[in-house]
Amino acid sequence: MRRREFIKVIAGSAAAWPLAARAQQNKQMRRVGALMPFVANDPQAQTRNAAFLQGLQQLGWIVGHNLQIDYRWSGGNEDDTRKYAAELVALAPDVILASGSATVGPLRRATRTVPIVFALVIDPVGSGYVNSMARPGGNVTGFTPFDYSIIAKWLELLKQIAPSVTQAAVIRDPAITAGIGMWGAIQSVSPSVAIEVSTINVGDAGEIERALIEFARSPNGGLIVTGSALAVFHRDLIIALAARHRLPAVYYDGYFVAAGGLISCGADNVEQYRLAASYVDRILKGEKPADLPVQVTTKYELIVNLKTATALGLTIPATVLSRADEVIE
Repeated sequence: MRRREFIKVIAGSAAAWPLAARAQQNKQMRRVGALMPFVANDPQAQTRNAAFLQGLQQLGWIVGHNLQIDYRWSGGNEDDTRKYAAELVALAPDVILASGSATVGPLRRATRTVPIVFALVIDPVGSGYVNSMARPGGNVTGFTPFDYSIIAKWLELLKQIAPSVTQAAVIRDPAITAGIGMWGAIQSVSPSVAIEVSTINVGDAGEIERALIEFARSPNGGLIVTGSALAVFHRDLIIALAARHRLPAVYYDGYFVAAGGLISCGADNVEQYRLAASYVDRILKGEKPADLPVQVTTKYELIVNLKTATALGLTIPATVLSRADEVIE
């Protein structure tokens, strides 16, 4: 071969190397969607996302190397959640992470084929997302933070720490099936602890504030805050209103207590995202959501804020403190 022709061949091959490398990289790159019902700069949302990314990294998935993640942050807005669900499905990802009950419904309506792994979804069977816990069927599976048995204990806990409470407002999202189910579980135990219960539906900030002000006009009141994306979104407002109106409150997650709430009993919700990463990994490696059982958290944390208790004029019983996993002083 002549020298000039040889140089052309080498040059042509060299030019092709980056293209071949990029093609190989693109072939190896997997795509994950993530629908999050928070604003992107929410510290709690970022903590959850960091746990998800850490879980993926421990399993060998590195964003920008062999994994691409497309995020959509709806800020708890129903219209945006539906819009972003459709957008993510249109991207044809290998799997989608669904954060909370408010995201799973819109995603299921948008696709019955793209695998969906959820975190923090309460009662996925009752919500119609899966056929059963052991055999989900379809394209959806994931992790649930608690069943209804733990929810009934929240009202019992409220009575333990504030015996004078005779009525409780239950803050819930009625737009999700779990919001209705949690309300029913609390209602069922109401007569046994002699606490009359009523609901406050989470909506916009003004709606929550008006409802709580009206509720606080009657004496001997307390609060139960049930799990929902909107409760997370409005957490600072709810905590501030409980303090202003001197309402003992039981929350479903410890970050409410860390932010000034009184007491919580629930799962480690951040851990749910590390667990979700394990199912995303298994699906990326070829397993099907229908064959991955929905898992329920079995360990619950009791967290108490003694500073808040003092401000409310409450003495937390020793029997409660002895069971606490964390006491904030």
